[in-house]
Amino acid sequence: MSDLDITHDPSLRCWVASAHAAGTDFPVQNLPLGMFRRAGEAGGFRGGVAIGDRIVDLGAWLALGLFDGIAAEAARVAVAGPDLNRFAALGRPHWKALRGALSALLSGPAAPPGAEEALVPMEAAEMALPVTPGNYTDFFCSLEHASNAGRVMRPGQPAVGENFRWMPIAYHGRASSIRVSGTPCRRPMGQQRDGTAPPVFAPTARLDYEAELGCIIGPGNALGQRVPVAEAEAHILGICLLNDWSARDIQRFEYQPLGPFLGKSFLTSLSPWVVTLEALAPFRVPPRARSGPEEPGAPPHLAHPADASGGFDIALTAWLRPPGAEAPAPIGTGNARWLYWTPSQMLAHHTSNGCDLRPGDIFGTGTISGFGPGEQGCLLEATANGRAPLTLPGGVQRAFLEDGDEVILTARCEREGHVPIGFGRCGGTVLPAN
Repeated sequence: MSDLDITHDPSLRCWVASAHAAGTDFPVQNLPLGMFRRAGEAGGFRGGVAIGDRIVDLGAWLALGLFDGIAAEAARVAVAGPDLNRFAALGRPHWKALRGALSALLSGPAAPPGAEEALVPMEAAEMALPVTPGNYTDFFCSLEHASNAGRVMRPGQPAVGENFRWMPIAYHGRASSIRVSGTPCRRPMGQQRDGTAPPVFAPTARLDYEAELGCIIGPGNALGQRVPVAEAEAHILGICLLNDWSARDIQRFEYQPLGPFLGKSFLTSLSPWVVTLEALAPFRVPPRARSGPEEPGAPPHLAHPADASGGFDIALTAWLRPPGAEAPAPIGTGNARWLYWTPSQMLAHHTSNGCDLRPGDIFGTGTISGFGPGEQGCLLEATANGRAPLTLPGGVQRAFLEDGDEVILTARCEREGHVPIGFGRCGGTVLPAN
């Protein structure tokens, strides 16, 4: 992975005024990628880059002749649509070249001729999924989430499975129901069972969110070819916010012996902007420290000095807006630095048996939680499976999500000496069951 370069310089100034607004997610040091079109536009989606409250229309800037070399090649692929899959397949030299060109164009004293006029206001744009995933894998890499959920779901049994500390646990989900932020969550129907009574088919009464990060696959690997930890980041374009909505009562009845199925496959929400690993370079941290008799350390095929700064200091917040509320209230916080396994270890493990990944595939980190108050990444943990409801401003209580509730995920990276960056938002509103 590359070190810091001029694109991370905190002294860079941008001629887009909103790039310097207090609390902006998208300063010139970020430059995340997404797929957009103007609201009401009949054409397809095309590649763009977020800057302040504007979107760089890469196609328009190409037409102005602002890019050259492999940066121009990368921009042409990004605007070809219908997604960023082919751009993701290009690899890091192209990604870095485009980032460097954008940084130089945006951080000059004035806009190049025609460039400012070609910016699109975010409020006037419609966003699509940044990639079209052929496959989606959901990992289970938060020790605290595994412990909290295990005590709730399997009382009287070990909270964490014996394999958790030896490998990144995951299940292969479906990709067909991944949708961009803003897509409503229709309350799912499913089979549930109360005690020993016969199961019933009904709307879930225990609808939940899960605060995760989604990693976007860049160049893939051939079937039978393992990707070692030292090379894993060359296969990761960047990171999005991910909400893996869950129906806990459906999940509880179905998940043994093969794991989640209909309790999760009804919807997974993804934020529209891909924050690249280059943008995240200032916010890297060592993998989670392991000590004590229960901490064996990473096995040899998942350990390498190249992953010594393989973690990321990404602070997440989950928000809930009940119907009629003026503003959402925070209901949980977490940090990616708590994850037991790094993204490189997840990818290396995924391919360790020769499984092939393809550009645009997505893998989730699993719910990110801590042990402290307010550090739970889902309501299953935060309310002890509904036994201790949360109280929101105005006295509203929630054990699980109700119709009309809006869930929003946000995330920020901050470090002294660097400009903070964010991920935008990943949101959705619960609709009644059909």
